[in-house]
Parts: sequence; C-alpha cells; structure tokens
Amino acid sequence: MEPLNERYITETLNEDGEISKIEIACPENYNFGYDIVDEIALNEPNRRAMEWVNPEGETHTFTFADMKYWSDKAANVFAAHGIGKGDMVMVILRRHYQFWFTAVALAKLGAVMVPATFMLKEHDLEYRLTSASVKAIVCTSVGYIADVCDAVVGKCPTVEKLFIVNGGGGGLTPFDEGGKPIIPEGELLGPALSGPEMVCAARIEREGWIDFNAEVCAASPAFERRLTVATDPMLMYFSSGTSGNPKMVLHDSRYALAHLVTAKPWHNVRPDGLHFTIADTGWGKAVWGKLYGQWTMQAGVFTYDFDRFNAAEILEMIGRYKITTFCAPPTMYRMISQLDVEAFDLSSLEYCTTAGEALNPDLFYFWKEHTGLTIYEGFGQTETPLTIANLRNSTPRPGSMGKPVPLYRMILMRADGTECKTGESGEVCIDVSMNPPGIMMEYYRNPAKTAEAIHDGWYHTGDVAWADEDGYYWYVGRNDDVIKSSGYRIGPFEIESVLLEHEAVAECAVTGVPDPLRGMAVKATIVLAGVFKPSESLTVELQQWVKKKTAPYKYPRIIDYVDELPKTVNGKIRRAAIREANKQE
Repeated sequence: MEPLNERYITETLNEDGEISKIEIACPENYNFGYDIVDEIALNEPNRRAMEWVNPEGETHTFTFADMKYWSDKAANVFAAHGIGKGDMVMVILRRHYQFWFTAVALAKLGAVMVPATFMLKEHDLEYRLTSASVKAIVCTSVGYIADVCDAVVGKCPTVEKLFIVNGGGGGLTPFDEGGKPIIPEGELLGPALSGPEMVCAARIEREGWIDFNAEVCAASPAFERRLTVATDPMLMYFSSGTSGNPKMVLHDSRYALAHLVTAKPWHNVRPDGLHFTIADTGWGKAVWGKLYGQWTMQAGVFTYDFDRFNAAEILEMIGRYKITTFCAPPTMYRMISQLDVEAFDLSSLEYCTTAGEALNPDLFYFWKEHTGLTIYEGFGQTETPLTIANLRNSTPRPGSMGKPVPLYRMILMRADGTECKTGESGEVCIDVSMNPPGIMMEYYRNPAKTAEAIHDGWYHTGDVAWADEDGYYWYVGRNDDVIKSSGYRIGPFEIESVLLEHEAVAECAVTGVPDPLRGMAVKATIVLAGVFKPSESLTVELQQWVKKKTAPYKYPRIIDYVDELPKTVNGKIRRAAIREANKQE
C-alpha cells in the first residue's frame, strides 16, 4: 500500500534539508482504530505491528491483522457490557499486550481511555475514579493494584464494570539461580504462553471482576464501524500540578494524528524498522512512543513487559531483536552509561532520542563516543504532542531542547503578553487561534484552569526557556512548582497532603533539588508538631509513611526540619524562597 502517513502529513524542507514546515490534514471522521489499524490490516495484514516479550520468556509477534482481530473482539466485549461513546474507562495494564487491544477497541467505540499507573494508592485512585466519573476499569492482575481498586470502588458510584487481565507474570515471577523463571505447576505462564494460539490464554477468577482474557477469546471478531468524529474526546490523562489535585487533560482523536510529528521527523521511524520507547502504559510517553505515531508510520514497536529497569537487559534486547530506533529518558541513558556499552551489540541502532527532562551534555557526548549515534532531544507535555525538538537532519546543540516543531507557531512570552528578545527568558506559548491538532481540548471539568492555560489565542505551557540567535530553545524551568524526577512529573500538593496526615508534621513544603541521576529529587521541608524532634528514625518513618500512602516514586528522598516556613503576607508558602535556599546549601 501507499505510505499511509502521506495522507495526513506534509513536510517542507529548506535549502539545508531541514524541516521548515509541517502540515497535518485530519479528516472530519478520523478514528485511529479504523483509519490506521484497520486500514493497514486490510491492505497489509502480515505487516508487523509489535514484538512483545516479557522476562518470563513469553514472546509474541503481532501483525496489524492480529491487532484488528483482537481489538474488534475487545470492542464487542466492552459494548456487551454497556461501554460506548463518551464513557470513561480507566486502563491500568502495565506493559501487557492487552493494553494495545484495549486502546484500539475503546477508540473504535468512541469511549475515552484514561490510562493510569499501577503504582497508585487508595486516595490517588479514589480521586481519579470519582473526578472523572469513570464507568469501567481494565486492570492487571499483576502486583497489588487490583487490591487497591477493590478497596475504593465502593466509594466510587460511577464505576459499573471491573475487567481483570491475567498479566502472565508481568516480570514479577521469581527466578532460580540459573536465571530461569519459577513457574508454579499447572499455571500458564512464561514460554507456555508463547505463540499466536496462546494469546489471552491465561485465565483468572476474582470476585466482582470480569475475566478479560476469557471474554475476549469467546467474543465475535466481527465489528462494524461506528460513527465517530475527529473532535470527539478520545484520551484523558491526569497531570500533577503545583496546587490542588491532578488536572484531567482531555484530548480528541486529532491528538493521535499529531503524533506523526513525534514518530516521523523526531523518532525517525521507518515502516520496516522496530522502534523501542521505554515507558509504562500508565504514562503519556507510552502513546508518544509505543502507539499512535509509530503505527501511522506503519512501523513496528517493541515492548518489554518488565517490572524494574535493568540497563543490561535493555541493551541485550536491542541486539537480540534488531531494534532500529530507541527513545528513553536521560535518567535511563545515565544508568546505561554506567555499563560497558561497547560490550553489547548495538549495530542495528540507527537513531536515538530522549525526552522527559533535560539531557546533560556529558550524556550527549558519552553516547556519541561509545555508539557513534547522536541523541536527539525533544520536548512536550501531557497537554501536547512533541512541540520543541531536534528533528531529523538538524544539528543538535548539547543542552538545548532544539527548535519549535514547525507544526505550531510558538513564541517565548513575557508576563505582559509581549514576545521576548533573543536571550531573554520567557514562557513557552503556542498559538492556538487556528485550533491546531494535538493541543488538549481542556482540563476536564475545570474551566478556571483551562482559562488560565488557554486564553487570547495562546496556550501557555508554564515552561520557561530562552532562545539563542539561531532559534534554538534552552530550558530554564517551570514557572510553577512541578518536580520532574526520573521522567515523572510530581505535584508537591499530593505529597504535602500525605505528610500532613502524620501526627509529627505541623507544616511542610515540598520542592525539587538537583540530583545527578534523577534530574531532580523530592525534598520535604518540615515544621514538626508538639514534642517531636528531628531524628534519622523520624525521617525514615516519614519516608515510609509517604511510600505507603501514595505512589512510591513520590517519597521525599531528602527531609529538612525547620522552625518555620517562608510565607507571603497572606500566609502562602513561598516555595521559590525554599528553592533559592537549596541552591545556596
């Protein structure tokens, strides 16, 4: 078939071969499930969509015909249980292949997928379910997250259906001294589940839950196209902020198409290649690098359903599966750099990218020296696709974010709404007067926050940068207090709320401090209550308290005890003053 992406994207090059203009054409009734997955399945049924493996030894090669077949069956299952257009469905599936069946099925139904991380604790999950009026949950059996769901769904009256997915081990199966998984007798795990005939074969019984695998296997693969339009809501993520609870970022179907910019000129994927982005499906980076843009390019994606990152395993996978393009956050490149990189076969790698936090020049030069490859940095948000990047055929400047992606008109704006001069720091703002594809529809059910971010024809990103004389952007930081640590976006309010539940904490403020491995580390500055005194044992107790109450990655790695917190005249904590004091320590 013709290159599918050319129906939707047009690139214009300048005299130096750099991309100077990008246009996205989106049909009125565009739907990723029908117009990408099913279209490829019809014309090239045997084209590889995904190589999927897990540490237990289970492996699958899924074609686009497979993805159509299983997503149609999944759509019939969801429809039979009353899920339809506009319904919110929370999906907590780690890196299981059932995530891709579910994502495509929900798109076909016109339902809204709400991905979430398996690390959520009870108050995190309860807030998300109730604030979004989630109708159904599709959840992994791996780990403790199904227990968390059971503990809170009784408080969430909109939740009607619970689907449980047997994750086939999910990287949590114990291994013997020889490195082989210990599979309990009689259980379908690991190599026993390899091969196309064993897809969704592992069953599970859990009271109050529907066995996703069993129902999907029994469902009809015949599913007729339903009426949807490109401007229908399709996807929603929760994004942490500096105050209040996480915001709900709502996207329409055009967001999927806008990720062509992510996959084609940045990731540089090609139809006969295999792309590997390291990301759990609970985070936005997964659809950036493991779904929308790559499949629109007719490229295969590689998925490793691991539990904990192991740099040596990742490098070994690149060689074994002949991965051609690779994307990971700088933290993971840094972990990889601690190995003897040249001892691994990376000969298949053609192109490398990074996003999630700033890439330090030392990593840029290390990777170039040991692999011969340039790392092309990119930038975007939960609210956007790729917006600033070092694109194909560009010359990256180590430490720079790159240049604005020419799909959007972008400026650096002063507080008074005027444009910054060269070298002057300002807020990154995107022109949305012509409603370009990819920018969020709204912060769902929060018109005040939406109006703060989108007004006067501009989307205000909240990120601050400066531009050099050649148009390269250099990141300065947030104009709010969100902490970016190891690729996670952490909102101080959530951690502060948990700490304040402890009897020893009278007041607290959470900020980020520079960390050579994570980019930023979480720090809690605490005023103790009553008779409590600072001690190492109390620090450990408070850290464990946070780990038990919320996702473990949010816990404060540094705790500082003070007599009082800096405040404004009206009593608000001045986190900026704390951050400034941190720099002087």
